[in-house]
Amino acid sequence: MRNLLFLFPDEAECIVSRLLRVPLCPLWFNGFFAMSQRLYCQDSFLYDFDAEVREVVDSPRPAVILDRTAFYPTSGGQVFDTGWITSDENAKLRVTEVVDSEGGRVIHYLEAPTKDLKPGSRVRGQVDASRRRDHMQQHSGQHVLSAAFVRLHGMATVSFHMADDYCSIDLDTQVLTKEQIESAERLANEIILENRSVDIRFVTRDEAGKLGLRKLPPAERGELRLVDIRDFDLTACGGTHVAQTGQIASILLRKAEKVRQGWRVEFVAGQRAVTTARRDFTTLSETAGLFSAHIYDVPQQARKSLDEIKSLRKLYEQSQDELTAAYASVLLADASETHGRRIVVRALANRDLNFVKLLAQKLTRISPNVVALLATTSPQPSMIFAQSAGQPFDMGALMKETMKKRGGRGGGSKDLAQGGIPNAEGIEATLKGIAATLAAESAALEKD
Repeated sequence: MRNLLFLFPDEAECIVSRLLRVPLCPLWFNGFFAMSQRLYCQDSFLYDFDAEVREVVDSPRPAVILDRTAFYPTSGGQVFDTGWITSDENAKLRVTEVVDSEGGRVIHYLEAPTKDLKPGSRVRGQVDASRRRDHMQQHSGQHVLSAAFVRLHGMATVSFHMADDYCSIDLDTQVLTKEQIESAERLANEIILENRSVDIRFVTRDEAGKLGLRKLPPAERGELRLVDIRDFDLTACGGTHVAQTGQIASILLRKAEKVRQGWRVEFVAGQRAVTTARRDFTTLSETAGLFSAHIYDVPQQARKSLDEIKSLRKLYEQSQDELTAAYASVLLADASETHGRRIVVRALANRDLNFVKLLAQKLTRISPNVVALLATTSPQPSMIFAQSAGQPFDMGALMKETMKKRGGRGGGSKDLAQGGIPNAEGIEATLKGIAATLAAESAALEKD
């Protein structure tokens, strides 16, 4: 019996029940542990059951522990069941999460606290059948898909993850081609179409070692629960599974990406595959409508549009460069030189920050003695301060001081700084005030 302590929690109670030939898992009165009998081990299609409350938990979340349960707790890559527990007082309690605890007990977390449940009271459990069927399709689909990758390409599955809208397996391989993905998907769906039986059985570890399991669990386990897909896959697993591969319905591989330990393949099975395919088709159809094209022409039309966008972006950048150069020449022609410097002040409307910054750079490069105090009032009020290389002022410090007064944020280097302010009110007056200060400093520098 001691070997049972080293089993997966979702296997141990099934084996105890099997060995002792009793419908309920044993209660170890010496205090070593008390397990919850897990009804899903023998029947994954069991959704309704009766049980006795063993313990009620109030903190940190309301929960209940039963002597027997059909609710599957998160384990082995498969997520938990949800559903309801109904008390003798007909209080229907929502089960929001199910987890394993120490000693092989199953904790059923409830949506809200309850005063109706007490240790020893009888309850009726009801598993969300739709969610359970989905999990069976995904998990059984994973077994078929993992076996297909092994049989065709010798690629072992090192981990399995089930999310709410997709599943994934990590393959132990450094190379995975499109052809290998498609061939594994094709073989997996052929096995589903053949509607092979999926059987559950229990064997000792010594027996398992002689059966050619796809993946043998760690050596410390005793008796193992095997999931046997007839003449295709045999592996140890504590999860819920279909009875025939046809109940998986289909497998659709969605994505493959390189990860640290190999390649990760995302897939969906069963109703998820139908839902995903419908969503994909709707998305493609709407996109094709935008292009006035067939869905199969969408990639070609998208590439064509991207090429056009790149071409237009280049033309736009070229026109911006030419426009700012011309505008800078006009501004410099209008700016009079005072104390050896030309200070350009201008607040622009409907110009983005990039345009104003480019204009400042043009101004300070055309002439060696320019100070540019520029701003845009929309769409986002911003300021740009710049000076020609070799000028004595500190644009970064000047910007920080201005932002502090205007309630904005910004900074920069000695020759170029930028900042954003909450609103454009008084922005031109601010620039003119800064220009007057710099002109005074220029006069002082000229005297020195």
